[in-house]
Amino acid sequence: MSHANEPSLVYPPAVADASEVGRPAPIGQVSQFSGLYYREILRTFRNPWVLVITVVQPFMWLAFFGSSFANVPLADLEALLHIQIQSYLQFLLPGVLSTSMLTVGMFGAMSTIQDKRFGYMKRILLTPTSKSTVFLSKALGSATRGLVQVPVMIVAALAFGVQLNGSPLLWAGWVLGLVFLALGFSSLFLAVTASSTDWQTPGVISNFITMPLMFASGALFPSANFPTWMATISNWNPVTYSALFGRGIVVSGTADWLYLGYLALFAALMLTAGTLVARRYLRVE
Repeated sequence: MSHANEPSLVYPPAVADASEVGRPAPIGQVSQFSGLYYREILRTFRNPWVLVITVVQPFMWLAFFGSSFANVPLADLEALLHIQIQSYLQFLLPGVLSTSMLTVGMFGAMSTIQDKRFGYMKRILLTPTSKSTVFLSKALGSATRGLVQVPVMIVAALAFGVQLNGSPLLWAGWVLGLVFLALGFSSLFLAVTASSTDWQTPGVISNFITMPLMFASGALFPSANFPTWMATISNWNPVTYSALFGRGIVVSGTADWLYLGYLALFAALMLTAGTLVARRYLRVE
């Protein structure tokens, strides 16, 4: 029977819910990322031992290793370091902050393994939260944890009588460079431990990666004094460019912005690679 005068009901085309096809809506992922990142920050500041280790470790480098050249005549020290400086502490400060970014990724990897072992990661992955979102929140959380060291180290350097040069803009650029460095290494650590649930894995990988990159860089000594094979590693080592970028600001108040570009490229490559690895290999069991 025809009902010509009745308005016809026009139904919109069916749209599958994002969770049904396994691809969560972007807005949901932003919300999930915010919550997971906030959790990482809370875990950092609620654990006093993590904060103590994060702050004390680079401070000890500055205090003990930096003071080891205290009695060396300044002229001899400048000849060794190939730069005019006030003290070795002034030379060392950018290097210590750069090398400290190497270890922040280890804490992020340990946090991930802890979440796996205690079942939190499994509950998260059962929700529409993507593995990429989990990975990015962990990487950014680790990088943020590393930045806690920056103001502490600056205050410590001033307490040791270190003269700091450079404008606020240059210092903001250097902090951004440290963020890039921390993001890159956090992504690297998280990627290589994505499929692991072993507590020992982050420490083993940290020792394997940290020491070579720390000493084969311009962070502690100039690469001009290195043998050829170490100089080659140093030329590709992002820690070198972070240390050089910061050292130019601290010592002479100048900056080579190409170093910042190199650090940004390093962070982008590691984030991209880490995200791809997390999508494929991040698992609970």
